[in-house]
Amino acid sequence: MSQKIRVLIVDDSALVRKLLRDVVSADPDMVVVGTASNGVEAIRCIGELEPDVVTMDIHMPEMDGLTALEYIMHKHPLPVVMLSALAQKGAEATFRALELGAVDFVTKPSHYPSAIREVRDEVILKLKTAAQASKSIIHGGGAKRGPKKKPTLAGRATAGHKLVIIGASAGGPRALAEIMPQFPAKTPAPIIIVQHMPSVFTRSFAERLNIICEMDVKEAEESEELQPGCVFVAPGGKDIIISMEYGDQGRVELMKSQSKGGATPRIDITMITAAETYGPEAIGVIMTGMGSDGAHGIEMIKKSKGGTVAQDEESCLVFGMPKVAIERGFVDHVVPLERIPETVLRLL
Repeated sequence: MSQKIRVLIVDDSALVRKLLRDVVSADPDMVVVGTASNGVEAIRCIGELEPDVVTMDIHMPEMDGLTALEYIMHKHPLPVVMLSALAQKGAEATFRALELGAVDFVTKPSHYPSAIREVRDEVILKLKTAAQASKSIIHGGGAKRGPKKKPTLAGRATAGHKLVIIGASAGGPRALAEIMPQFPAKTPAPIIIVQHMPSVFTRSFAERLNIICEMDVKEAEESEELQPGCVFVAPGGKDIIISMEYGDQGRVELMKSQSKGGATPRIDITMITAAETYGPEAIGVIMTGMGSDGAHGIEMIKKSKGGTVAQDEESCLVFGMPKVAIERGFVDHVVPLERIPETVLRLL
């Protein structure tokens, strides 16, 4: 990189601030420009130091991370990566942070803070990803969007087994919360969501989506039958493999994910097995996120004559995964975020 990424570290623990400083400073592409012990100090430091990206703890005295984040997104919008506890309460606060505009989050190790080095690679990757996030999305602009019009099924749904797989990473939770309510309750296919996310968060994520969606949303379970009108969220740390017996609608098999660096569950695995079992009746959608996960899966779906869709650059928080799939020539439909539901329903 020609210019180092300027990082501000915000945490109420002096030990954590030192450990994070050591982790970030060891990377040749980044420099720590300052630290803060609470939200009030963080806001002051952002105005004075003008960092490129901020790490923000959630629970801090005087002003907590969520309050500080909300202020920052209104007054000084910039990429923020949250530090989240591995607990149900931590999951709820983390999703609130993503709704407020945080780019991503890093979960603290169980014997945190001394083991912060265990998540070193994830911290580095997510800070670099955040630094590349779309400034227009972070500033609340993004793609020019007209009034939301709920898509409808054109005519009678085609008979037969169909399956939709949606893959997302950084920026995915907020984007999925925007588009999934647009799918009608009688969508004539099951939808599988593969969102890169730790295991303690995926159940809460599914429950949050279920509240706002017309389709039934749940975390996928072993040997579960894939029913039309239902959305299945891949459990954190587990890859979904699609199997199908004669006359079956398709079933979920769960396998421990082997990927490193936080990029799990793996989108490729689910899409590849969907292409093998559903053939031309599979539809793959690749959304915002860093890296290339999903590109190979989209390729297999396209080769099986299924439908392939990617989110366009303007509406992506991070145009990484869709870019790779598009550049490799595997995507038939490149559309803005708000047009993904209508595109999928048209393919159905």
